[in-house]
Amino acid sequence: MPPRCVIVFQFKSDIWVSGPALLSKNDDQAKQGHEKVLVLVKALPHAGKRHGETVCCAGVNSAGEWRRQYPIRFRQLQTGFARWDWIEYDWIKPKADERRKESRRVQGETIRVCGHMPERERANFLNRFLVPSTKAAAEQGMSLAIVRPQQSKFYWKRKKVEDVERGRKAYQGASKQLSLLDKELAALKPCPYEFKFKYRTDDGVLHDATCDDWETTAMFYSFEHRYGTESALREMDHVFNDVYPSKGMAFAMGTHSRFPNIWLLIGVIRLNRVTQLSLAV
Repeated sequence: MPPRCVIVFQFKSDIWVSGPALLSKNDDQAKQGHEKVLVLVKALPHAGKRHGETVCCAGVNSAGEWRRQYPIRFRQLQTGFARWDWIEYDWIKPKADERRKESRRVQGETIRVCGHMPERERANFLNRFLVPSTKAAAEQGMSLAIVRPQQSKFYWKRKKVEDVERGRKAYQGASKQLSLLDKELAALKPCPYEFKFKYRTDDGVLHDATCDDWETTAMFYSFEHRYGTESALREMDHVFNDVYPSKGMAFAMGTHSRFPNIWLLIGVIRLNRVTQLSLAV
C-alpha cells in the first residue's frame, strides 16, 4: 500500500487540511468509493426520460481534485445543499460512455452535508484552481475548470415561445416520473430568458456563452418576485456588470458530455481577487 500523507495549506490565520493525498494509480480504476467535496456548481435541472428531473453538480474534493456529481435528483433529496457546502457521498464508476475522469455517479441517498466554507476562506482556497483559459485546461486533460473572465459583459435574450413550451412539457413529464418513495413536487417552470456573457480569457480569446448556472436563474425569479420582470433584469445587469466584476468574479466551466471539445459556462461565482503574497504557504 502506498504511503499516505496529509497536505496542509495555511491561509493567514486559517488552516485547511486535506484528507489522504491524491488518489493512487489504482484508485483511478476503482469502481466505487466515498469522498468529500466542496460544492461550487449546481447546473440547471435537466428533464430526462430515464431519470426524470436531475441536476449535475461539481466541486473540488478534499484531496484538491475536481469532481462532477450526477445524476442528482436534487429536489427529491432529504437534505439539500448549496454552493460552498461540503458534502460527502458514496459513488460508483460511471458507465463506459462517460470518459471524463472527474465524473462520479453519486448514490443520492448517501449525500450528507458536513460543513460550510466561511466567506473569508473562499478566495485563498479557490484561487489556487484558476487556469488562464479552457484551452489550457484541455491541454491538462481537464473537463472542469475555473477561469477569471476579462472584459465581461452580461446580457439576456428572450427565448422563443416554442422553446419555453418545450421546456415546460419536459419538466412536467419529468415531475411525473416518481418512484414509491418520491415526494410529489410541482413541475419546474422554465425560465423565459437565456442569460449570457461575452468575455475574454487570459489568452485573448473572445467567448460568448450561455449561462447554465441554476443560481443565476434563481436570482432572476427572486428579483422578479420582488420587483417585477423588467426591474429584475435591470437588477441582474447591475449585479453581473457592476458589482461582481468590481469585487471579483470567476466562471466555472465544464465540457459537454457528448462533445468533449465544447466548454459550457456552468457556474458564476463571486470570488475576491487575492494578491500573490496572500497565497503564500
